[in-house]
Amino acid sequence: MKPSSLLNQHQMVRVAAVTPAVHLGDVSANVREIAKCATKAAADGAQIMVFPELCLTGYSCADLFTHSSLRKAAEAGLAELVKLTAKLPAVLVVGLPFAISDRLYNIAAVIQSGHVLGLVPKSFLPNAAEFYERRWFSPASTLAEMQVDIAGQSVAVGTELLFAASNLPECRFAIEICEDLWTVIPPSSEAALAGATLLLNLSASNDLLGKAPYRRQLVTQQAGRCVAAYIYAAAGPGESSTDVVYGGHSLIAENGALMAEAERYQFQSTQITADIDLGRLVHDRLANASFRDQASLSFRAVPFTLGASPKVSKANQLHRPLPQHPFVPSDHTKRDEVCAEIFAIQSTGLARRIRQVNAQTVVLGLSGGLDSTLALLAAREALQRAGSSTKLLAITMPGFGTSDGTLKNTLTLAKSLGVELRTVDIRKAVTQHLKDIGHSIDARDITFENAQARERTQILMDIANQTGGFVLGTGDLSEAALGWCTFNGDHMSMYHVNTGVPKTLVRYLIAWCAQQPAFAKASRTLLAILDTPISPELLPPDKSGKIAQHTEDKVGPYELVDFFLYHFIRHGMSAEKIQFLAGLAFAERYKQAEIERWLKVFLQRFRTQQFKRSSMPDGPKVGSVALSPRGDWRMPSDYAGPLG
Repeated sequence: MKPSSLLNQHQMVRVAAVTPAVHLGDVSANVREIAKCATKAAADGAQIMVFPELCLTGYSCADLFTHSSLRKAAEAGLAELVKLTAKLPAVLVVGLPFAISDRLYNIAAVIQSGHVLGLVPKSFLPNAAEFYERRWFSPASTLAEMQVDIAGQSVAVGTELLFAASNLPECRFAIEICEDLWTVIPPSSEAALAGATLLLNLSASNDLLGKAPYRRQLVTQQAGRCVAAYIYAAAGPGESSTDVVYGGHSLIAENGALMAEAERYQFQSTQITADIDLGRLVHDRLANASFRDQASLSFRAVPFTLGASPKVSKANQLHRPLPQHPFVPSDHTKRDEVCAEIFAIQSTGLARRIRQVNAQTVVLGLSGGLDSTLALLAAREALQRAGSSTKLLAITMPGFGTSDGTLKNTLTLAKSLGVELRTVDIRKAVTQHLKDIGHSIDARDITFENAQARERTQILMDIANQTGGFVLGTGDLSEAALGWCTFNGDHMSMYHVNTGVPKTLVRYLIAWCAQQPAFAKASRTLLAILDTPISPELLPPDKSGKIAQHTEDKVGPYELVDFFLYHFIRHGMSAEKIQFLAGLAFAERYKQAEIERWLKVFLQRFRTQQFKRSSMPDGPKVGSVALSPRGDWRMPSDYAGPLG
């Protein structure tokens, strides 16, 4: 499997929001500057580029809009721009004033490869305070024509135009202009319901104190509400005249996330670009019942051919964030906030269960590994939240693979947290059990390993019966995806407190806990646990007493597992696309052959281990990716087809 580096083949498109240095009323100069900017953006791989409102003339021309000389210059300028950019395969969307049947409209013109594809008029005209567009322009609702002549061509005109790429079905864009976005029901909402995945806005929004954050929020929220990408091209400082200042605050957002933002108040021409993942948008729409249930107005399709697709071979060539650890925020402050929220969700969910069953004890197996450590910390917090007399009882169960280091960490952790710890050595019981079933103790196979896991679960369940308690499971989200647990062994409990937390995030949660005053006495031990290799410790240590069995040797590095898991579940990506993105994200760390190998392992295990997930215990959902068979992931256990 060798993934292609072409963005379009992975349902991506590169877009740009461009703010040219404007010359008020000098159409020829504006045309030259727009053509220059378009050439530069195309060289950067932009396939669709959006320019500001009325950029051919400038937005601030006021009463001059009604003068025939400026209107004629604008139409001639559009014709000239069409010629100047005829060799560019990219789509350009520019603004100009244009008269139709004795009415003047604020128009967005879509051009490509020497053709005008269509015209879209502005629907809502601001007419208060510093804005008075109704003085010159008519709203789109007054337009009767569906076809007009412009720049020597007969083209479609209307607000209901949906521009659809014939060579990339997911690429469909619609247009609104500035104030349209600020209305109660923006036209882009209807366009999204009609199928537009890209929403383009040509804007001339001036800057005021506090307006930039509001504008940013408006754009990102509309992108999220419409499950679309929103490209907002704003007029720059060259428009500033008399009483108002324009900052050139261009923005690109995708499904509620800000992808790119322009630096404001730049007098030179500027542009921002982003690679929009159309496949993710289509997947999220298919999964969103509220989106599917809303009817849309009829739109007219305007076909076009999307220009040459950019090639990327490294993550820094991709114009969108591509974190190696998508479950973990890169910003430290944000990461701490996420950890605090997840820990609160975990402990609150567990506290609710404790209050419900009125348990006398919460029993969990403590191994000195990451997952049982996080479960212990969450349980301790949960007992405080529950406000009950329930006690926390940890059981350490040394076996054939238990190392001195993990056993030491277990004892030290329990002592530092003031948690009662019992030790039950399982080696004699497992040896007897293997003898009873006629299995050699020297056969270090799956039977040898699972016998230990099931013996430990039996001990926990029985002690819970003894003490009037219930067993707290420790397995995490990544292990559930892989089926990396023993069926009816550590797979089972009365409540799995870590079930929504992926392995990469487990580490950060423990590190976050180590910084909290409530766990100060355990801080050093928690850091030691973080430095311990991930292992089930079911096979004997090496000759030096160190852990010999490493989980990641079997299932792959957990950072890859979580990368695969996130993109497979959250965005429904194909194996080819996941490998393509992983190849970019981990280019400096893993070879393509390694990524391909571990992706195959992940998909194979995910397909064959659904029967374990179908019977997994309750546990708190903490993020958008979850695998509970009762709500988040339903899949037949007998599915025999390929995944991805």
